[in-house]
Parts: sequence; C-alpha cells; structure tokens
Amino acid sequence: MKQRKQKNKSIILRVLVLGVCVYMLVTLAGLWNTLNQSKAKLASLKEQYASEQNDIEELQAVLNDDSDSKIIEKAARERLGYVYSNEEVYIDISGN
Repeated sequence: MKQRKQKNKSIILRVLVLGVCVYMLVTLAGLWNTLNQSKAKLASLKEQYASEQNDIEELQAVLNDDSDSKIIEKAARERLGYVYSNEEVYIDISGN
C-alpha cells in the first residue's frame, strides 16, 4: 500500500513537472516572438530617424545659406507649381 501511494505521488509529481516545463517553453516562445517583433520595429524606427536627420540637415543648410530667394523659389516650384517662362514641363499621365 505504501508503494502504491509512493507511485501515485511520483506520477503526479512527474506530470506536474512536465506541465511546468511545457508552460515555460510556451512562454519562452512567446517572448522570443515579441523580441523579434521589437527588433524589427527598432530597425524601422532607426531608418525613419536617419531619414528625418537628413531632412533636418537639408533644412539647416537652407537656413544657414541666408538666401531667401532660394527658399521662395523652392516654395513656388513645389507648392504652387510655378515654372520659368523658358522651361518646358512634361506631365506623365501613364500612372507608372
């Protein structure tokens, strides 16, 4: 009778340990997935940061140039679509 109780306890203990191990593996897999997603997001944010830094450097160069006429010309060309009288404008209507 004593051996039977010992065997039952042993089986229950093994099942319990196995369950804890499975839980730990599932949790570890979930954390690994989260880590990989976070690394991908970090890489994307680093690219975006570098792009923004380039834009800031361009704007700083324009501001340090002290040339208001260049700023006004750029705004007229980009925002208003103005061109010089001797320029030819080609519009691509193919949609590609």
